[in-house]
Amino acid sequence: MGAAMLAKSKGFDVFLSDYGKIAATFRELLIANEIAFEEGGHTIEKLTAAHLVVKSPGIPNTVPGIQALKKKGIPVISEIEFASRYTEAKIIAITGTNGKTTTTLLTYHLLREAGFNVGVGGNIGNSFAAMVVDDVYDYYVLEISSFQLDDIDTFKPQLSMILNVTPDHLDRYEGSMDRYCDAKFRIVMNQSEEETLIAGVDSPMIKERVESAAAMVNIFPFSIEPIAQSGAWTDGPDLKFRLQDGQELTISSSSLPLYGRHNQLNALAAISAALMTGAKGEQVVEALKTFRNAPHRMELVAEIDGVKYINDSKATNVDAVYYALDGIEESIVWIAGGVDKGNDYEQIALLVEQKVSHLVGMGTDNRALTDFFSNHLTAITDCDSMQSAVAAAAEVAAKGMVVLLSPACASFDLFTNYMDRGDQFRAEVLELAKRKEKMS
Repeated sequence: MGAAMLAKSKGFDVFLSDYGKIAATFRELLIANEIAFEEGGHTIEKLTAAHLVVKSPGIPNTVPGIQALKKKGIPVISEIEFASRYTEAKIIAITGTNGKTTTTLLTYHLLREAGFNVGVGGNIGNSFAAMVVDDVYDYYVLEISSFQLDDIDTFKPQLSMILNVTPDHLDRYEGSMDRYCDAKFRIVMNQSEEETLIAGVDSPMIKERVESAAAMVNIFPFSIEPIAQSGAWTDGPDLKFRLQDGQELTISSSSLPLYGRHNQLNALAAISAALMTGAKGEQVVEALKTFRNAPHRMELVAEIDGVKYINDSKATNVDAVYYALDGIEESIVWIAGGVDKGNDYEQIALLVEQKVSHLVGMGTDNRALTDFFSNHLTAITDCDSMQSAVAAAAEVAAKGMVVLLSPACASFDLFTNYMDRGDQFRAEVLELAKRKEKMS
């Protein structure tokens, strides 16, 4: 919709084609703006009559319609590519397997609070193209997925970030981690030595590629471990920053409004971006006090009878769960499960043994999850609804423990999406809190 509205504003003859059903509010907007459209299928003859096609990132390039366009030599680009052609604003683009949304929102918050005229969007919230229709911002902070990067051509951020690269969406990349990582690194393909890549070098695949990337773009690394030159790192309870211009800053991690060690890495990246853009250290410290993260990301829902209930529904892969488990010091009752995407649970097996006292499997088919962890845990409960999962977790959780929803799987067996899953968890926990309050 954002691309359609931007194209209309620039004088294009626009046709929107949706294989699914278009929501009534969008249909009304299309009609009001005299944009032709179809729904319930694609008419290939109409698509191949186009001079330019802006493709939804969810559509792989292997589908027949896209193949037909490419065969005719019709350019197929992503919405972020299309939008970037119509703005002179500076772009801060953030990608990575995990932590993109938190880092994007924090970067935006720090810059906005420091007085910058900044917008936020991309893979979250506002469409980049929709914002560019009015184009009132000097800076755009954008969350960018690998799917969006697959179809860029000239897209060039002034500041880019690759937070981490771990297995996810491999079905889109023929099971190849190299191809998936290459897709992430497309974010720097048009950058030069005048631009900067903020790189999470704790990810081995990023560390391997930054040396070759350094030939064309400035590299600013961040890590849990100390960095000798310019970069950002953790030092005990502190976050350390040494910019390329020699500026240095130390921030206590106790001032971070985020839960878990993985969020220290997200903060390192976001704060680095804010400082490089021109925010002052004291402005950053002050802005951290007022940041609130998006829901479903290590969200503390309630504390009931001394048990903390944390909603991490956004953790749809094993790596995200690793960070969640690693960042919690208390003993954990872990709610997990859903649509298994070929997960390799071996990478969290030791953490689960060390930190999890009870696993509550939640899904229509939990066999892959429970079969694997039956060799690592003695306490496993199988559930097929959020209501029964929260009840089972509450039954075994004792004072001083954490009940953690961190599924490691997609949500589509029982829920509309990860947000629906997290909302249902929150609702069940709050209902539990009400019942406990009445009993007391």
